[in-house]
Amino acid sequence: MLRVGILIVLSMLCFRSGAFAENKNVKTVARMIDSVGKKYAPDKRTALFDVVSSENSGQIILKGKTNLPEAKRMVLDSLTLLKISCRDSIIVLPEPSMGEKTWAIATISAANVRFKPDHETELVTQALMGTPVKVLEKVEGWYRIQTPDLYIGWVDERGIALKTEAEIASWKQSKRLIFNRIAGFALSAPEKKASPMSDLVLDDLFEMISKSKGYFQVRFPDGRTGYIRKADCITFEKWISEKPNINAVLSTTKKLLGSPYLWGGTSCKAVDCSGMIKSAWFSEAVILARDASQQARYGEHLDFKNMANLQPGDLLFFGRSTQRITHVGMYLGKGLYIHASGLVRISSIDPKDPLYNLTEKKSLVAANRIINSLNTEEIVMVKDHPWYK
Repeated sequence: MLRVGILIVLSMLCFRSGAFAENKNVKTVARMIDSVGKKYAPDKRTALFDVVSSENSGQIILKGKTNLPEAKRMVLDSLTLLKISCRDSIIVLPEPSMGEKTWAIATISAANVRFKPDHETELVTQALMGTPVKVLEKVEGWYRIQTPDLYIGWVDERGIALKTEAEIASWKQSKRLIFNRIAGFALSAPEKKASPMSDLVLDDLFEMISKSKGYFQVRFPDGRTGYIRKADCITFEKWISEKPNINAVLSTTKKLLGSPYLWGGTSCKAVDCSGMIKSAWFSEAVILARDASQQARYGEHLDFKNMANLQPGDLLFFGRSTQRITHVGMYLGKGLYIHASGLVRISSIDPKDPLYNLTEKKSLVAANRIINSLNTEEIVMVKDHPWYK
């Protein structure tokens, strides 16, 4: 009935005035595009729907980009229903110019992903070595990518190695290793005094070529080879097969104490608040959403007003309201929580504790528990993520 009503209204407008109807069509299309964008891309951090309409000599022109083919279909189907003709110039990413190289793997310990294709713009996240990413388009030495947590941003071409679908499939079948220390190096030879050929951070991922006394020979995603101490690695299969352990997650966060705060940081070199949480859980082969406001949506929601309901490992969210979450920390017990604020530190939610540091603009507004919600929306175990396995 709603569709019939729209057609009746449009037919009446067309009858009254052709020019008026054309102007009305432009507004109708604009509203419809906005509605589709809200439906399919409510979070612009994880979905791209940059589509606009214009009018030229009575013709509606659609242009822009999206990585959501279903959203484009919705726009075109809606226009067909409304009997509004248009010229379709919407590009569905990956761009055709990418050819078969629509995948990539991060090649350095922590590749910076930025808001725009420029080193001077905001750092929004990082992709650890071995992270598989979708490649959407290229602009002057930068690639727009989407990471396994669906975050979208731009990475310098030197931070990734382009791959075809077949090459990614081959990589998934390879013998892979995970770096299992907070930080370290890959060496040019299997000996302590060898020169470093790359720095490494916790959970960097690479292929194993061979093993000798005390060392693995490894291959990085860009083809470089080096040597890493056996004691510093675990196999990919072991990493993904073990059940996530809250004590191990807490241990990882505590190893980061004193680490500097970095907006957009998700590696053990430096982290922001949600990056610390994400890194700690990824060490247990669990992928969380990127930002605090996103992390707060998922998992088991808790009654945080009664401290007795909280357990070590629970996530605490802070802000002005549940709609304005700006910070996250991990509960340690007895009112204490660890978080990245200036540096990774321990604070308290107990007003009587000397470590209490909440302000009027940053109150505790939510809490959730991850461990009981594995493989629910946006809490994905690596072993079940199709980009890895």
